Amino acid sequence: MTGLGNLIYRNCKLFFKDKAMFFTSLVTPMILLVLYATFLGKVYRDSFASALPESMEVSQKLINGTAGGELLSSLLAVSCVTVSVCCNALMVQDKVTGARRDLTMTPVRRSTLALSYYFATLISTAIICLLALGAGLLYLGKVGWYLSAGDIFLLVSDVLLLVLFGTALSSVLNFFLSSQGQISAVGTIISAGYGFICGAYMPISQFGSGLQKIISFLPGTYGTSLLRNHALRGVYEAMETEHFPAEAIESIKDSIDCNLYFFGTKVSIPAMYGILCGAIGVLIAVYVLLNLLHKSRK
Repeated sequence: MTGLGNLIYRNCKLFFKDKAMFFTSLVTPMILLVLYATFLGKVYRDSFASALPESMEVSQKLINGTAGGELLSSLLAVSCVTVSVCCNALMVQDKVTGARRDLTMTPVRRSTLALSYYFATLISTAIICLLALGAGLLYLGKVGWYLSAGDIFLLVSDVLLLVLFGTALSSVLNFFLSSQGQISAVGTIISAGYGFICGAYMPISQFGSGLQKIISFLPGTYGTSLLRNHALRGVYEAMETEHFPAEAIESIKDSIDCNLYFFGTKVSIPAMYGILCGAIGVLIAVYVLLNLLHKSRK
């Protein structure tokens, strides 16, 4: 464990010492928050308003709180994965610089080295994403606060769970990369495409039925929905207090992906947790298997 602890410390130190990499990872969620609030805020508010009966009057605070919760969940859903890809780039950089070859020539086991990259990425990504959560909570406090202490605890839990997922996914992807150009290409593809396929940029309910069925097989979709449910629980409670019809609340939940359906069957929140945890377990198993097979070939 001493060797593993030293390697984790070494990897974390190198990541935070690389000002360009750290600054990019830290600023990306903040830029997304500004862009979401500027460009997607109106889309989310209009989507919320369209799900309500025309005769119903709704306070601006409630509208802003709904849109803000959706913005926060979208930001975190994307950041937990894209930031982990950036943080995990050290695994590939060590291949490029030859540092990994030097490390494998020491008594350090390859399995220990592989674990050190995983845990270092997990720690670095969690720090950045929790800072992003803090910035998002400040934004919600300004536009419309409906969160309880329990909601915040669940949001932190969701973030850590998605960080585990993002770290496992990036570890599998980066295992096959061996150049700086490949890192940039994969990072660009994930940054541009992941937000769409997980329902962060646009609610899945607005996609075609065929695409909805395809996306329902992706675990990241359920991570986004968990964040949505916990970021907006207080909003729905406020709607009930203001005597919103139950049908209207369910319609809103459907329109912004708090309710997800797998081939017509509604997916419960415990099932979402099960799917996400199962995906994390599978990805970690694949990462371990890849390292074992690589060791055997060596």
